[in-house]
Amino acid sequence: MKFMKLGAKPEAFYTAENFRSVYSEVSSDFEIQVNGTKYLLHKFPLLSKCGLLQRLAAEACDSDKGIIELTDFPGGLEIFELCAKFCYGIIVTVSAHNVVAVRCAAEYLQMTEAIEKGNLIYKLEVFLNSCILHGWKDSITTLQKTKSFLPLSEDLKIVSRCIDAIACKAMVDPSRVTWSYNYARGHRDHKGCEHASSPSLNELPSRRYHSVPKDWWVEDISELEIDLYWRVMLAIKSTGKISSLLIGEALRVYVSRWLPGMSKEKGNTRGNSSDKQPEITSRHRLLLESIVSLLPPEKCSTSCRFLLKLLKAATILGVSPSSKMELARRVGLQLEDASVNDLLIPSLSYAKETLYDIDLVQTILEHFLMQSQSPPTSPVHNRHKYETRRSRSAENLDFAESRRSSSAAHSSKLKVAKLIDAYLAEIARDENLSISRFISLAEAIPDFARPIHDDLYTAIDIYLKEHPGLSKSDRKCLCRLLDCKKLSMEACMHAAQNELLPLRLVVQVLFVEQVRAAMAGGLVHELPNNIKALLSSQEEDSQEVPESSTFENVWDAASHTAKSPKGRDTMTLKMQLEEADNEAPEIRQEGPKNSKLKTIYSLPSKHRKFFSKLWSSNKSVSEKL
Repeated sequence: MKFMKLGAKPEAFYTAENFRSVYSEVSSDFEIQVNGTKYLLHKFPLLSKCGLLQRLAAEACDSDKGIIELTDFPGGLEIFELCAKFCYGIIVTVSAHNVVAVRCAAEYLQMTEAIEKGNLIYKLEVFLNSCILHGWKDSITTLQKTKSFLPLSEDLKIVSRCIDAIACKAMVDPSRVTWSYNYARGHRDHKGCEHASSPSLNELPSRRYHSVPKDWWVEDISELEIDLYWRVMLAIKSTGKISSLLIGEALRVYVSRWLPGMSKEKGNTRGNSSDKQPEITSRHRLLLESIVSLLPPEKCSTSCRFLLKLLKAATILGVSPSSKMELARRVGLQLEDASVNDLLIPSLSYAKETLYDIDLVQTILEHFLMQSQSPPTSPVHNRHKYETRRSRSAENLDFAESRRSSSAAHSSKLKVAKLIDAYLAEIARDENLSISRFISLAEAIPDFARPIHDDLYTAIDIYLKEHPGLSKSDRKCLCRLLDCKKLSMEACMHAAQNELLPLRLVVQVLFVEQVRAAMAGGLVHELPNNIKALLSSQEEDSQEVPESSTFENVWDAASHTAKSPKGRDTMTLKMQLEEADNEAPEIRQEGPKNSKLKTIYSLPSKHRKFFSKLWSSNKSVSEKL
């Protein structure tokens, strides 16, 4: 750290009774009271350098006042004594820790060049410009000290000069960094080229280049409070020379340092590490809103996980709706990188009874889906008569590029669909989650993004278990989300034994499995139209139909299909059930050896009774076979 020494005389101030004075052969003739403390000093050294004291002394003589009072002196008694020692020629030391206070005090006392050449203000300005602002840590320390002397330090342009100096140094190529800095994230403290044991001249350039990371400046400026940090980052961003990824990393480090609970790294939080919830203060809200305004516009400049952490903190701290929606929009741009735990944002609103903020997640999902709906921009062609046609190779490159981007977008939607299905399975355990919210979020995913419905079936199964009081119509509405043809064999086996599902869905699952097995064996190459219609039907009439009538209609469709050679294998399910009913009691106890019969016996009892009813009510159909 750079410092400046002024004066040559030794220390001469002392305390006697209730006043401070200076050892001198000349008796004191000047009494000053500074912030309640009396000083017995001499007029000549003080009045020769301080314009304010000249004016106050003249006013005191005119009004017969013996004491000059200085209230609200910048820096207090310590800085006043430093200025007084400068006037006496006593040795004083100025560094980055006190240069702001001394500069403001000198301005207050009017210690200008008009009073005396080489006065204190001039010397301080030379020291600031030639030493302090040329140093990295000195500039940061000086900027921190300006907080205590606002608005005077702002008027003297100390704040702006420090910000410009810091921003200028942050843009320096890492290979040219020759000053000390802190870098604790690599589990070591880098010191640039200022090493405890200086390397040889041959090692210095190579070691300097490899030891200085690109984000060497990030941790040092994170010491600043949010108002100064915001201005420094704006100055750095305005240059356009720092990458958005580096800006994002700087913001992440700053948030981890100043927001409690945002980082698990030791020593990186300002708050008490034992606190489970962040302290809700206006300072934290201001910090978070300022960080949101500094986020780079480029996609993936910050990780999706970091953005979701900010969103959780924004919900807890109650930041402005605009900042919250901006975070939701940015998360939506890279939702495919999120995890289920990241999306579990607590709902703290008294109007919402759910554990998690589902509306916010749905807003994020809408932003994700909207980014792929924007029309592609095509270059504007010049229609001048001398316009040259683009080469076929260039058109092929454009086509290949569009194919790649389309493939990437499709892959992202597949990832997000699996993410939302897993999220649905997690929130389905919430007893207060309404079926309308569950269905609304599930239906927001496009059909093509769910090639397999296993995860969705898992979420629906959990919801049915956690909400046993659902009506029959609600269960049907919920199960309309499922496409039986997109369920795997394991999911179909589970669904066939699931007593919570509507019987209509169980019938569809069993038909799908039977037809799938037949097609896999090469016996059926294409489904008959009536079976297709049966399996693709996911809607029922609004009016309630008697259960027996519905079952007969389903079986009639299957029996008519069985009359055709292609559909004959679909009747094997009926035959297997009839064989199962004719099994001897001892065989039933041991269990059927046929794997298909095992599947039938694994059905819940009410489902087996239902199918037995179907077979007995359609004996005429079986006789025709």
